[in-house]
Amino acid sequence: MSQASATRSAVDGHPFLRRALRAGVVNHAAAARFIDVDGDEDAVAAALRRYGEDLAPLGAADRDASVSMQSGLGPSDDGVLVVAGRGYAPGEGRLTALLATGDVDARALAVVLDRLHVAGVDPDAAGVAGDTLAVVVDRRDGADALRVVEDALDGVPD
Repeated sequence: MSQASATRSAVDGHPFLRRALRAGVVNHAAAARFIDVDGDEDAVAAALRRYGEDLAPLGAADRDASVSMQSGLGPSDDGVLVVAGRGYAPGEGRLTALLATGDVDARALAVVLDRLHVAGVDPDAAGVAGDTLAVVVDRRDGADALRVVEDALDGVPD
């Protein structure tokens, strides 16, 4: 495998680094030290630079989706969201569901989950099906999570 192929493969194993290359915000020497590619660090940095030039520039698009919040969710066999047989339905529970309906998909869910992680919100469950994205969080995190979800959907990278 060539140095360039090994470098591209290593980058593709770290999606955040690939996005950063597309955004043009990478310190190539530091990235060369980070990825696990045998060879001269300067050659790896040059391969990173070339790979970044070959990638389409990173863009973001607003998603046309309305976000609502449903509080009081608890365990159920069915309901707002079911993951591996565990469901969440309205009742007397301590959870809140954030539901985004419209232009949503797995990429939007990934961005939402990344942003919730940064905000210190740990979802109990999350999923997307059809035109609905659902994230279940602790009731105390509901208002903050609502703002994070709305903001995340305003700029989902392509």
